[in-house]
Amino acid sequence: MKRSDFFYQLPKELIAQTPVEPRDASRLLVLNKKTGSVGHRHFYDIVDYLEPGDCLVLNDSRVLPARLYGTKEGTGARVEFLLLTPRGNDIWEVLAGPGKKARPGATFVFGGGLLKAEVLEVVEDGNRLVQFSYNGNFYGILDQIGKMPLPHYITEELKDNERYQNVYAHEVGSAAAPTAGLHFTPALLEKIKNKGVQVAFVTLHVGLGTFRPVKVDNIQEHKMHSEHYALHPDAAEAIRAAKAAGKRVIAVGTTSCRTLESVASANGGKIQACEGWTDIFIYPGYEFKVLDGLITNFHLPESTLIMLVSAFAGYEHTMNAYHVAVEEKYRFFSFGDAMLVV
Repeated sequence: MKRSDFFYQLPKELIAQTPVEPRDASRLLVLNKKTGSVGHRHFYDIVDYLEPGDCLVLNDSRVLPARLYGTKEGTGARVEFLLLTPRGNDIWEVLAGPGKKARPGATFVFGGGLLKAEVLEVVEDGNRLVQFSYNGNFYGILDQIGKMPLPHYITEELKDNERYQNVYAHEVGSAAAPTAGLHFTPALLEKIKNKGVQVAFVTLHVGLGTFRPVKVDNIQEHKMHSEHYALHPDAAEAIRAAKAAGKRVIAVGTTSCRTLESVASANGGKIQACEGWTDIFIYPGYEFKVLDGLITNFHLPESTLIMLVSAFAGYEHTMNAYHVAVEEKYRFFSFGDAMLVV
């Protein structure tokens, strides 16, 4: 398939700039992947589509305030770092801008000296490996001086950083939020559990590779960046129990989906506790090993994310659902509305 097969026209005014309050008041488009039929509800109605014994899988990764603004030592030139991946011993892979100021050997100061960094080398795609130095706790310093790494299409300032975190976010490490979970509230999760639905957590730390544009026309030539994932024993057991009972496994977000399918692919189709790195790229033609349902947001045209949804829901059904969502003026992308595919 070609990249252009996944293009759709989106009026700019449908790109959500702020989150809906309360979280679960977002609209919900319900897509039947067998028939292609489309229904319109609100997210708090999601409980009506879940059955006792189903397993709902959520990504508990927490977003780092990973955007840092500082100055270059010696010149005072302004620079921006976006933390991507920890490499150990206070070394991080970062996206630096402007890149020409971040050559190997250059040093930078952030937060009035709370954090310092030296560029060690330039790596793939022009990213930098940098060595940080500081006194105290690194993540505590980030909380003081870092900014939330909102996507470029969100131009309004976020008043509350927690609105770009899921209410169950726990494991620090993502460069962007797994946004399908932004619609859940503690009360809604409790209601889901009270219905007899198993809630399981996986961890996949979202890197920018998930959102990098597909630049090749033949999508099979696109290469995904690796992201770290973990599936813990209790979650693996809950997923296996649902499958054994003939119930459904429903992933909240493309990151949870990619984690589950990566685990199954690495273990001969079986779900078992493990962790590692995945660069799985799911597009039409992929045969799902675990997934029975998917909760997701509306994704950018020609992105790997809309390709994943098309693989699960069917290409024609997915593109038609997107056209309906545009016609019905759903809100799109990170702070936008949701889709349930079952």
